[in-house]
Amino acid sequence: MDLLQAIILGLIQGITEWLPISSTGHLRIAEYFFDLRVPLLFDVLLHGGTLFVTLVYFRKDIKNVLASLWRQDLKSEHGRLIVPIIVGSVPTALIAIFIGNELDAYLSNLLFLGIGFLVLGAMLFSSKFGVEKTDTISYPAAFLIGVMQGLSIIPSISRSGFTIGLALLLGIKREVAFKFSFLLSIPAVIGALGYTLYGSYDALSLAGIGYAEVIAALIITVAASFLALKILWKTLAAKKFYLFAFYCWLIGIALLVLSLSGF
Repeated sequence: MDLLQAIILGLIQGITEWLPISSTGHLRIAEYFFDLRVPLLFDVLLHGGTLFVTLVYFRKDIKNVLASLWRQDLKSEHGRLIVPIIVGSVPTALIAIFIGNELDAYLSNLLFLGIGFLVLGAMLFSSKFGVEKTDTISYPAAFLIGVMQGLSIIPSISRSGFTIGLALLLGIKREVAFKFSFLLSIPAVIGALGYTLYGSYDALSLAGIGYAEVIAALIITVAASFLALKILWKTLAAKKFYLFAFYCWLIGIALLVLSLSGF
């Protein structure tokens, strides 16, 4: 991997992690056409960059959630998010631990990437038919959203697309769906980062990826993330979230055509 390729991958991660169009799916496509064999640790480190943006953007909410947890207050606005975050994190962790690596490795070719994008588009478009009626996330809803987050280990399934899309379908107000989706991602990304660092801390050096490439990719990831986050919220606020489905269907069809053509 050269410096330019690292910058391009960082840009892809920064934009597509927030928009509901699958960052991992786009990274796999870029890696395929660059003919790169990028270790999982590199992708996880890029997710660490978007984690930093999450912590900055939602710092007030995080502070309030932690304060409510310290006070053992589960009834305030932010206190009501504590148990749902825990409940949602359980299926995410189980999916990642038991089948995460197998799904990522097996479903990273163009055929399965294309199918995944078509499925993602269906989820995004179906969110159009949800009727916002509650600002409370029930435990069953939190569990289902956690399952959706766990399934985003599939390379072309968007974490934000599946979690926010399902929340909207369940009638959760878009502001709460937006906030809960990214607060729920924090323990998942921290866990993935710690687990991957522990298991393959030397993977970058073995792949010939240096500090310059990693730092450049992270800087671009963080810079692009702030812009993409604003775009996502504006799209949600305007009730246009479902429009991302058309992009996913387009890229899904293109990947299927390429796969069937022998690429």
